[in-house]
Amino acid sequence: MKTITINVTGASQSQWSTFLLELNLMKKAWRSYGVDAELKAPSIAKIISLGTTHGEVNKKIKKEIKLNHITNIFK
Repeated sequence: MKTITINVTGASQSQWSTFLLELNLMKKAWRSYGVDAELKAPSIAKIISLGTTHGEVNKKIKKEIKLNHITNIFK
């Protein structure tokens, strides 16, 4: 196993999400050549799931998140 560490500074949240999604695309592309890569980052599963779905699913998830946030405020 080989390990690489990438430290990213100065990236906005949008840039960070795009960066992780691009790394995930590279991971998927290299899988066909027998390379098994593992990505570790805070909230990576959520970022990849939201970034790789279609629009209608995203709207539903964002609406649920917003409703949960509002109900948590009034608890």
